[in-house]
Formats: sequence, structure tokens, C-alpha cells
Amino acid sequence: MVKHEFTFPSRDGKTAVHAVEWLPECPVRAILQISHGVSEYIDRYEPLAADLAGRGFAVVGNDHVGHGASVAEGNQPLYFGPKGSWFQITEDLYTLRQHAGRQFPGVPYFLLGHSMGSFLARTYLIRYPGTVDAAVLMGTGQMSPVMIAAGRLIASREARKVGEDHPSPVVDRLAFGAYNKFISPSRTAFDWLSVNEENVNRYIADPLCGGRASTGLFREMLGGIAYISKSENLKKMNMTTPILFVSGSMDPVGDCGKGVQKACESFRRAGARDVAMKLYPGLRHEILNETCGDVVREDLYQWLASKKTELKGTAV
Repeated sequence: MVKHEFTFPSRDGKTAVHAVEWLPECPVRAILQISHGVSEYIDRYEPLAADLAGRGFAVVGNDHVGHGASVAEGNQPLYFGPKGSWFQITEDLYTLRQHAGRQFPGVPYFLLGHSMGSFLARTYLIRYPGTVDAAVLMGTGQMSPVMIAAGRLIASREARKVGEDHPSPVVDRLAFGAYNKFISPSRTAFDWLSVNEENVNRYIADPLCGGRASTGLFREMLGGIAYISKSENLKKMNMTTPILFVSGSMDPVGDCGKGVQKACESFRRAGARDVAMKLYPGLRHEILNETCGDVVREDLYQWLASKKTELKGTAV
């Protein structure tokens, strides 16, 4: 495997987006683009990238604005930008898709989004239909319209109080405070991430993980979740694009499977023709980093490989 790091300009006009590509040492058979979650960064996906590169996949991804190495000078971390910046982050995903597609034209192109990255991937599927051949939505969920509206109201109120590029204990408690209620007894505030204690310890020790996101980021994410929840928007997707929902059965982001099922059903109601779902019994949010992560990686490869045999590759 060969690893390259590079930057490209964000659509926000000021951030140099840090990106990584992991390339196989053989002809590229397919491309997987990864969209990571909140309070983490793209290099955490290197084990998956290494596994897929060993099977002929090129894997690409970037640190979203405000995450990892994609923080502009003078900007606060874990802040996307002013109102509407959710869609700029989605445009950054498309910029990387164009870059990778030009490098390796004519091969199947897949998109994987985890957690917040899954909500961005779902936004991408609506705004750029037909530009990926299949998508994996990992650690995703579905909130009720009432919860979304209440969350947006609180995030906006707190943004006015503390500044939209700063965190708020109220919003942080609202967003993550309830996740550990599924785990008793809990060892740390991040036990909801993983059954694997070593993974939780690594996450806590990593200075680029676990930070408190800004009120503005939560406002934007909730706006994005509202956008992808509307049936009229879902109908803008390419209905022939295969979709795989994957999650741990004890992942609180997906309401322990119930929210994943609802998201899956919303795609089917919109007219998506090839939608599958897999829940891993007993696993929590970061299924790739659980002790059985090799099983999850193998399952992902098998699904991607099955779709690759059906495809010739999309145009950018």
C-alpha cells in the first residue's frame, strides 16, 4: 500500500482541506471514499484502507473542515462555519470525488459515511445523484421532526449566547449526554462508542478525538439531518444506487437499531430499489474498531465486491 497526503481548497474559501489516499500496489479495481464522523479524523480509517488496498481498492478521504488537519488559521476546531456551511462540507466531498475520479477513471466508485459522515453522505446522495455507484451508511440514524426542531432551536439559542464557534455544555449534554444510558455500569463517558475498551481508551487519549463540538456545528448538523429526512429531498436521489445500512445493534446513534430501520425504510419509501441493512448483535457505534472489526471489514468488502461485479463505473 502507498499512502499519499495532500490538500485541496474547501468551498468555504479559506480552509486547506487535508486529504489522504491509500493506493494498492497493483492496478486499481475500484475506489472507496470515506466521510468520517464528528470529533475524529480520516486517518482513523487506515486499517480499513489497508485491508481494501490489499484487494485492489484505492481508498480516499478528507478531514472535514474543523477536524484533524483541516482547521484554518484563526478558526476554532470542530466548527464548520456560518449558516449553510453543512452544504459546503458536502461540496468538499464532491471535490474529492472529482479528484479521485480523474485519477482513476472508469472504475466503480463507492462512498462510505460513518456517524455524522453518514448524514453528510446522505446529503451527498441527494445533491449529487448518480455520481457514486453504491454507498455504505454506517452508524447512522433517524430523528423525529420534533426532536430535530427542538435541537435546532436550542443550538441556535446557545450559539447566540456563547458564540457559534464555541461549545456549550447544554448542547453537548443534549447531543451526547444520553448515549451512555444504554450502558450500565459505564466506565467512561465514551463507552457508547465501543464494547472494546482498548478502542475507547485510544479515543480518549487521542488529542484529535473527543473534543466538544461547537454550537454552530450542531446547528448545521441538525439542519442537515432535517434536510435528509424530507421525503421530497430523498426522491432526488438516484434510485438505482445500491445502499447498505450497517450498525451495531447497541449503537445509541441509531437508537439501538430502531433508527437505522427507520432510515432504511425512508429510502425504500422514496423509491430506492436496492437497499440492505445489517445490524451486528451487541456492537455499539464504532463497529470497525470493535474486537471483531475484521469480520465487519470482510463483510464490507464482500458487499462492495458484489456491487463492483455489476458495475462499470460512473462519470464524475
